[in-house]
Amino acid sequence: MPPTDANAGSSPGPVHRGAPVHRGPDGPRANGAGSRDAPFAGFTIQADDEDGEDTLDLHLPADFLARFVGGAAYLLDQLPTWGPVVTPVGSFRLVPVRVEDDLPLVHRWMNDPDIARFWELAGPRSRTEEHLRAQLDGDGRSVPCLGLLDGTAMSYWEIYRADLDPLARHYPARPHDTGIHLLVGGAADRGRGLGSTLLRAVADLVLDRRPACARVVAEPDLHNAPSVAAFLSAGFRFAAEVDLPGKRAALMIRDRVLRDVL
Repeated sequence: MPPTDANAGSSPGPVHRGAPVHRGPDGPRANGAGSRDAPFAGFTIQADDEDGEDTLDLHLPADFLARFVGGAAYLLDQLPTWGPVVTPVGSFRLVPVRVEDDLPLVHRWMNDPDIARFWELAGPRSRTEEHLRAQLDGDGRSVPCLGLLDGTAMSYWEIYRADLDPLARHYPARPHDTGIHLLVGGAADRGRGLGSTLLRAVADLVLDRRPACARVVAEPDLHNAPSVAAFLSAGFRFAAEVDLPGKRAALMIRDRVLRDVL
């Protein structure tokens, strides 16, 4: 699962990240798992040699992606074209990361102590670059983005297909479930409810731009009460407690059918 970060109330820090997931050109693979490839219905499913359990690491073949205009962009409905949305705090837009231009900023955020202790990506610039390129060079199931508020980059997001991610092993995933991970970069932007406002805006943006998606999901650490509160304030509901690598998480869901209620 990609890492998660939201900020609400008086909390200065991001949501607990949990154990990292390695992402290669063929998609994510859980840490420490030796694997074997087994074909299934045109896809490939990774299975864990150590315990024999499927990891739900789906490899989408090139001939499948080639059937759709834009190739891998199909998986997230042309995210780069989604455009800006108006929020109570200003005009907000998701822009896919350009490593050549954006690496210094993302690297600096990842080395902020309040962020690093949850995302676990502090270190040399090459570590941040590897994390970004693994998604950008993959099949399109996860897109790293900068969040621009009134034109200024102030947050980092990962929008991903939760139904194609190892997260789907841990909850009753539905086709096209879409996951959100967020970090707010500047310390001055944390702890004042900005995370909740942007989470709601981005979740609604996903639902607007992805007609097949009925749910937006997230998995903050169960013990990080401010983070859970941020998702609740953003219109997510608490669905379940789930055991993930490195943490016990609160499964948070924003449902299309409840978006005008919550």
